[in-house]
Amino acid sequence: MKTRPDPPVIPSERGRCPFDPPAEYARLRAEQPVSPVTFEVAPKDTSGWLVTRHDLVRQILADDRFSHRNELLAHVVAPPFPMTEYAPQPSPPGSFAKMDAPDHTKYRRLLAGHFTLRRIQQYEPQLTRIVDGALAEMAAEGSPADLVSGFAEKVSLRSVCSLMDVSPELMDGIQEHFSALMTLTYTLEEFIHHVESMDGLIRPMVRERTAERGEDFFGRLAATGELTEDELVNLAVLTLGGSLDTTPNMLSLSVFALLENPDQLALLRERPELYEAGAVDELLRYLTISQMGSSRCALEDVEIGDAVIKAGQTVVLALPAANRDPEVFTDPDRLDVTRVPRKHLALGFGAHQCLGQHLARASLRIGLRALFERFPSLRLAMPAGEVPLRDRAVHYGVDRLLVSWS
Repeated sequence: MKTRPDPPVIPSERGRCPFDPPAEYARLRAEQPVSPVTFEVAPKDTSGWLVTRHDLVRQILADDRFSHRNELLAHVVAPPFPMTEYAPQPSPPGSFAKMDAPDHTKYRRLLAGHFTLRRIQQYEPQLTRIVDGALAEMAAEGSPADLVSGFAEKVSLRSVCSLMDVSPELMDGIQEHFSALMTLTYTLEEFIHHVESMDGLIRPMVRERTAERGEDFFGRLAATGELTEDELVNLAVLTLGGSLDTTPNMLSLSVFALLENPDQLALLRERPELYEAGAVDELLRYLTISQMGSSRCALEDVEIGDAVIKAGQTVVLALPAANRDPEVFTDPDRLDVTRVPRKHLALGFGAHQCLGQHLARASLRIGLRALFERFPSLRLAMPAGEVPLRDRAVHYGVDRLLVSWS
């Protein structure tokens, strides 16, 4: 019988409720909010820290003594995720998600103007048309239907295509390869294949937009004159691929959660203004699909809580645990669509807070409201216990969600 390693690995076993994070998080948050853990990293195990308390997670996310650089972080793989042969390397130019200032600041500044609250508000009529179109197709195909492929993925893919002026054919190819990388089950050979395939799809588009210097998303980026071709390609991978994994997972899982909490769904039907007031952020808090959390590396010795994080050590910030902290959220394990959870960390905090947060909120608000208004009798068409969960991926969600309506 295999014994438990000491220090332990990151908790991963979920309980009976598919929407709750591992129960071990609650014990750690109460007893040892900064706890030592073992990371399974080729070629040997190494130790680091797991932070589960909300105030400490938020503190580290805003502390520039902790780096987000890819090459400094151990490749954290917690069960049930399999080992991978890939070891982190310095982030390629333009791939700013794993960079620190000033490089991160440069790229984010160039992109930020395209995802402001005002820009997304102007885009909402188009997003509404996309949602309505996907629902019309779902209705025409008939009940039952898979909400993931028949609605959530369609809305996400089509919104990216329209917002960033990219063809559906290109996005289909990108989605296939990006989704494979998000499962964390790839070998080194598969990793190289998916990365090279995405490059082969995106680079010709970038070259065309660079030559045209038009008013489309990538044309405007190229027109700044601040980016090389490689930088534009890697920015495209992040902006195109990122939303294809997060939004459909969050949208599908939100529907599952609301169908399993009919009292909360009833409140939304009676008071649709709750979508605007805070229900979307409550779903983000309650579900927190970033199940592996966020990782940082200490650049110097830093005292956090009762622990001293040594320079060079990796820290994993358990966002699902932080968003269930009873010191911040009353009755945190209950979905409450009347709650306004202003301090939730599902979209991050600090310099690396989600760039597409306004688009994510709009997609959930418009998508959920339109879905339940179009199908007032919507219900699960499969036992809740048989819904296949994405528990071996970067972002939690469902692989399939059969629904029916009268």
